[in-house]
Amino acid sequence: MKYLTLLLLFVSIQLAAQQLPAPTPPPPVLTLHEALTTALKNSLDVQVSQANAEVQGLRNNAGFAGGLPTVGLTGNLNEILSNTQQEFNTGQTVTRTGAVFSQYAAGLSGSLPLYNGGLVRANRQRLNELAEIGQLQLNSAVQTVLADVSLKYYAVVQQERFIRTLQASVDVSRQKLRLIEVRQSVGLANNADRFQALLDLNAQLQTQTQQRLAADQARADLLRALTLDLTRQVAVEDTIPVDNSLRWADLENALNQNPDLLAAERQVRVSELLERAAQAARRPALTLNSGTNFSRNANSVGVVLFNQSYGPSAGLGLTLPIYSGGTNRRQVDIARLNTRTTDLRRQALQRDYRLNARKAWLSYEQQLTLVQNAEENYRVARQLLHLVQLRLEAGLSTLVDVRVAQQSFEDAGYRLVNYRYAAKSSEITLRQLGALLRP
Repeated sequence: MKYLTLLLLFVSIQLAAQQLPAPTPPPPVLTLHEALTTALKNSLDVQVSQANAEVQGLRNNAGFAGGLPTVGLTGNLNEILSNTQQEFNTGQTVTRTGAVFSQYAAGLSGSLPLYNGGLVRANRQRLNELAEIGQLQLNSAVQTVLADVSLKYYAVVQQERFIRTLQASVDVSRQKLRLIEVRQSVGLANNADRFQALLDLNAQLQTQTQQRLAADQARADLLRALTLDLTRQVAVEDTIPVDNSLRWADLENALNQNPDLLAAERQVRVSELLERAAQAARRPALTLNSGTNFSRNANSVGVVLFNQSYGPSAGLGLTLPIYSGGTNRRQVDIARLNTRTTDLRRQALQRDYRLNARKAWLSYEQQLTLVQNAEENYRVARQLLHLVQLRLEAGLSTLVDVRVAQQSFEDAGYRLVNYRYAAKSSEITLRQLGALLRP
């Protein structure tokens, strides 16, 4: 009978276990490398910049610069039905109703610029500069995406670390409430202590719920940056590593390779080439023209009833601008002013980037010092909280002591995570300005 009871109990447990829902597997951990690779693959901004770079590359050839010959084929066919009345000096008169005139013509012509004041050379160099600018803008878009995704990724880590800190404090509050309930059962605690412990626990649970909302919102921002489904469940790494090996001299040198600054320098070169192109319009232009033609005319009445000619042709064309109402001169002046404006913009951009780099470096240095202090404070606060727990179990600490220790532990955890995130943000900014970010 005893064995039968055990068997029935075992079967009941198995059936109950089968009826329980299967545990939900944890979401896969998305590493920073995977996030950056996915962002570069799916980023619409990168795709637009890549398309623009390809367009500039396609334009970068001698044909767009106007240095290649142009060849054209023309042809026409006319059939004319006409009522004709002709009077000749001999006194003869011809009147014809429905006279037919046929005209056929075809031609192949080509033109090759021999000299146009350096316009072709300026255009070719300008197209080459624009192609380089397209590649630099693509690199800038890549750096922007990498920086944006990195910041959003570590923002999720930051919020998750907040939750872990709160969870540790919630565990202490649960232990405190259980201990007070045990003491109350033997008459060593009153309802006031239990109510206060319950209120503290509920307040921490509410704070934790709000923190989960902040973490979910940060995760949604990350998924949006990755161009993924916003309802997708992903987990992130649990640390914010900060590289403390950066050096200002290296970053200052790397700043010279910033794609935006390099693009601004090349844009000044483009303006200078446009100025040269405007000056070319004031110089003579010489072209080589050649071709072959075929012409055939057949008339039913008239002096010439049939005429046919064909053969090649070649010649030179010369255009010498003499007066255009001052338009060409003004175009040169406008191009010169545009060059000066573009250079001023380059100088302003370079000044702003160096200022931003310096501010990020000062923040980076300060945050590294704060991280070191915060790590020590967090270690001490955790030891204090553990000590107060032991004293509470021994009846040597009050609820106020526990609450103060919990608050100190939470504040230390918040500061440590915030300082780490701020230091990482400064590091990412510095690497972006130096074009040093990599997936």
